[in-house]
Amino acid sequence: MASPFAAASRTMCEAFQSTLTRNPDAIAVRTVGETESLTFAEWGDRVRAIAAGLAGLGVQRGDTVALLMTNRPEFYPIDVAVQHLGATAFSIYNTSSPEQITYLLNDSHARVVVCEQQYLQNLTVGRVGTDLEYLVCIDATPDGTVGLEDMVSDADPTFDFEKSWRAVEPDDVLTLIYTSGTTGDPKGVQVTHANMIAMVAGAEQLWRSDPDDRIISFLPSAHIADRLSALYHLMVVGNQLTTVADRKDFARALVDVRPTIFGAVPQIWQKLKAAIEAQVRDTDSANAELAQWALDCGRQVSDLDLDGKSVSPVLRAQHFAADHLVLSKLRAAVGLDAPKLAISAAAPLSEEVLRFFNGIGIPLSDAWGMSELSGVVTMSAKGQVRPGTVGKPLDGVEIKIAEDGEILVRGPMVMKGYLNKPAHTADTVGVDGWVQTGDIGELDADGYLKIVDRKKELIINAGGKNMSPSNIENWIKAFSPLIGQAVAIGDNRKYNVALISLDPETSAAYAAKYDLPSTPDALSSNQNVVAAIEAAIDQANAKLSRVEQIKKFRIVPDFWEPGSDVLTPTMKLRRKPINERYAALIEELYA
Repeated sequence: MASPFAAASRTMCEAFQSTLTRNPDAIAVRTVGETESLTFAEWGDRVRAIAAGLAGLGVQRGDTVALLMTNRPEFYPIDVAVQHLGATAFSIYNTSSPEQITYLLNDSHARVVVCEQQYLQNLTVGRVGTDLEYLVCIDATPDGTVGLEDMVSDADPTFDFEKSWRAVEPDDVLTLIYTSGTTGDPKGVQVTHANMIAMVAGAEQLWRSDPDDRIISFLPSAHIADRLSALYHLMVVGNQLTTVADRKDFARALVDVRPTIFGAVPQIWQKLKAAIEAQVRDTDSANAELAQWALDCGRQVSDLDLDGKSVSPVLRAQHFAADHLVLSKLRAAVGLDAPKLAISAAAPLSEEVLRFFNGIGIPLSDAWGMSELSGVVTMSAKGQVRPGTVGKPLDGVEIKIAEDGEILVRGPMVMKGYLNKPAHTADTVGVDGWVQTGDIGELDADGYLKIVDRKKELIINAGGKNMSPSNIENWIKAFSPLIGQAVAIGDNRKYNVALISLDPETSAAYAAKYDLPSTPDALSSNQNVVAAIEAAIDQANAKLSRVEQIKKFRIVPDFWEPGSDVLTPTMKLRRKPINERYAALIEELYA
């Protein structure tokens, strides 16, 4: 059954205008501590004013407007104003180089970029030779730019806002989501209004969304996960959103907001797990013993529930006490005492991490989707989590497994196609509408989907054994917060080895605690650090089959940053560049 909000609308513009009438004085968008806020009525007024200003610059239906800014309230009226012109708004990753910006501007034919002053230098270099006509700056007016408020003041007085947004059609392109480019140039996924209405309708039902929900925006708005949860869901449901411009404020934001729906990438969940475990270790001995008992009790009950096994009345009573005395306080301390749904997406999540959070009472579910599918298409509702899977498909989504194991998906959220790339579109979306996802998976008897790995990334060792590198990597990362990224290597080899990149934040804290140099080069060769990583790999190997186990490893002497040549902005591994950069080190491991 479709959401009553989404089902009533043909386009996202219609959905937004309907939302504005329901509770206009409610806070729609705010910052941590509510130093800034925007009601729905104010949001609607700003959309109308900015749309007129953009129309004055010549933006019209079918045009493309690029956005480059941090997670901040100003983003929402600008993006939605572009939508109401029948134009397409898309975000550029903040970490993009001038060369990457040039590619995106050329591919999208964007005529206008709306940005923050801090990104002007890269934009100014990146615009050379593109169709870009206007740089609209939201927080300053340097030479060569148009100030946002100046643009609004100079708006076209004849602009007909009502006529403009009512002319938008379901098949109009709502946004472009550029793929991470792990295997070549990024491709612009065209997501239509109809695609997103279907996506939000399915998500609302599974998320059990309502206007009282609280959500945090801290992931890049260029990623489909943030655009779905923070922008489009908000436009349709009319809940409350808190923006986090600086990742350093993330922990404070959790406690400030106490989100009811919370999604993050696996690395965030791994860091939260490490923080909770550290909190337990750092208490005095008597309380630490009580806390560990509570964690063990919660995990025991949760694992039985997750595995569909019965829990004895005695154990259930012990769990009630453990939750009252310890677990509820742990959830409150990190700000996750209210979520009815907690999601990990964008990359595979370790089953160990999933079980840990369910054990302390946070209903964490692994989810799966793609930009080409307008967001997340499988997940588990609270009480229906099945470890090792990414849940069931949303309503309206069809999934089947091809003969070679590839997951095929069909439904109303399948993209319109890749911008300017008809051949790539034809390779991905068949004439019958089935999307070839590139992922290998399995469906169980109850319809739960298990992701094995990316089709092109499977390890086939010298003995012909197929293995999932991401499964191996997830187990490695589960057992030490010092590990930022792990890369399993073993294709056409006799055994598997691993490259480890240390987590910058955790490593810095570790170095300060033990009075060590904090550079990655120094830490990578420190005996205590090496021993900690070796212990984590030993624990991971205990969870893996013999053929999957890591026989040797090396810690690389540098940190891997999102948006670099080895890591995408969404922290996916760029395996080919990694293999090329560390070729000599890999050969040493096999010497």
